Amino acid sequence: MSGHSKFANIKHKKEKNDAAKGKIFTKIGKELAVAVKEGGSSDPVNNSRLRDVIAKAKANNMPNDTIERNIKKASGDANAANYEHITYEGYGPNGTAIIVETLTDNRNRTATNVKNAFTKGNGNVGTPGCVSFMFDRKGQIIIDKEEYEGDADELMMQALDAGADDFIEEEDSYEVVTDPDTFSEVRQSLEDAGIAMASAEVTMIPQTYVELTDAKDIASIQKTLDMLDDDDDVQDVYHNWDE
Repeated sequence: MSGHSKFANIKHKKEKNDAAKGKIFTKIGKELAVAVKEGGSSDPVNNSRLRDVIAKAKANNMPNDTIERNIKKASGDANAANYEHITYEGYGPNGTAIIVETLTDNRNRTATNVKNAFTKGNGNVGTPGCVSFMFDRKGQIIIDKEEYEGDADELMMQALDAGADDFIEEEDSYEVVTDPDTFSEVRQSLEDAGIAMASAEVTMIPQTYVELTDAKDIASIQKTLDMLDDDDDVQDVYHNWDE
């Protein structure tokens, strides 16, 4: 599988201002709450989904006390179970494919906001399945080369021995790709080895990418992505724009 690191986007998100970081923490807090409820335990030892969300929180520099506070709150918060997973699929400029995963307690509000984001970016929401076939659901772990001082071959062998499907070296990072079912154990293996991860999550990886050269198209898709990013109901956005 050819590599296409999203490391630049990860660095950009981490360098955002405090208000943007607060919004990211709010979204991850919601994921922690749902993971506690749906996983049936506030103990990450007994809840693999919670372990994965905690890893995502740490990769986004969420403080440990904030993580623990969210988990503790979720343990006694019956409302956390009211969040509903809804996925939207659609098209941006020049046929770019966009998938939007949401957690919401108000599906009408979320549907309106997502459709508005597509419309403002000269795109449109499609039917379920209209673009998801262009993506593969995979576990993806990104390691910053500046944070890893070891040998690349050793890291590759460690990842593959732990059950990873692929190891890709980019200019500024390493990408470990796994099956979603083996993601947790691969991530845990790397974490146990003390390897810092810039990102660790199950994601949707495009099979091919679309390059946009027209300035209006680029501005349009950026408008859609920015609006979705600002929406508290939106947890993750995947697209095949070759930025």
